Amino acid sequence: MSRSPSSGFPRPDYRAIDLYAPDRRPVPVDLCDNTNRWGAHPAALAAIREADVERLTRYPVLYADPLREAAAEVFGVEPHQVTTGAGSDDVLDSLWRAIAEFGGGVRYPAPTFSMIEPFCRMNGRDALPVAWADAIADPALLLEDDPCLVYVCRPNNPTGHMVDRDWCDELLALADARSTSRQAEGGSDGGPVIVFDEAYADYSGETLIPLAVERPRTLVVRTLSKAYGLAGLRVGLGFGTADMVLEVEKSRGPYKVNQLAEIAAVAALRDEDGWAARTVDRAVENRERFVEELERRGLSPLPSSANFVFLPVASGTSRELSDAFREHGVAIRPFGADAGFVDGIRVSIGPWEELTRVLEVIDLLGERVRVADADAGTDALLTALGVGS
Repeated sequence: MSRSPSSGFPRPDYRAIDLYAPDRRPVPVDLCDNTNRWGAHPAALAAIREADVERLTRYPVLYADPLREAAAEVFGVEPHQVTTGAGSDDVLDSLWRAIAEFGGGVRYPAPTFSMIEPFCRMNGRDALPVAWADAIADPALLLEDDPCLVYVCRPNNPTGHMVDRDWCDELLALADARSTSRQAEGGSDGGPVIVFDEAYADYSGETLIPLAVERPRTLVVRTLSKAYGLAGLRVGLGFGTADMVLEVEKSRGPYKVNQLAEIAAVAALRDEDGWAARTVDRAVENRERFVEELERRGLSPLPSSANFVFLPVASGTSRELSDAFREHGVAIRPFGADAGFVDGIRVSIGPWEELTRVLEVIDLLGERVRVADADAGTDALLTALGVGS
């Protein structure tokens, strides 16, 4: 992607960015943002109540060392292998700024976390999506055109799909092979940075953190917005080698995690009374029960390893279904067809009484909620994701 110097404001590729503005009108049952519907971690709340208010008059610790130390203890790594930010998206944005030259491309399976394409635009990088089913079938597609970064959300938002460890190992091996080949030809490029977004990993029981802290040019990103119930405090973590963490730290700058957020996050991460673990178990149990109820109604939810379920719906109906749900006091998240994917609605998993309300609305809407159009392309896609048509 070539650009000529310009004094215009904003720059042309930046002008096309829209504000992130999903429908946030209040409703009695809000299941649209995948946060913890059982509340905030009690230990975090207690830590905030007991905090010394005088600390609020001073800047927080430069690079959130107490939080890095707590995360290192919990995840079995060293503090210098941990970076932090104001939410996991802040860690990701910092990584985007730290890599490659201006204009380097970013490849990722799509659909995925909705901020990835805007991050590319914000940081002057080409967004190079690969249709999710294609990327799962052949991870080499994510390395075409020599991207500076490859992003994989695991489990994926919004589909809930969990690429397995063998797939991840194959992607990394392919990246290493390309890097070795280019270096043998006299190049100095170490290959793309590979980032695994584990925002929902607590609900899958798997993590690649041990791999990331040993492998150069790899970062695993986590958040306290989901399992720990601290979305309003904005706390994110990144795990990688000391060299990788240093570059992200330089990009994210000092003072990014505020005093109260750090105090609360340290208490929540330690989870000494097991509250977070218990709510994760409840979410997983309710997720499986909810899927069974959807299937009993003749619907085809995608397999999920996260705290939400994606339900394919007929083409072009996701937005009107979202509006219809809101009319009945329930918020779910609509997704239009993207990169060869299907229309769908995403439902966050919470206490069973909230999911019961979702099922009641589905029953009220009847035929308006139906499986995605049964064409050959959709059948192949759902089969690739393990859903029988």
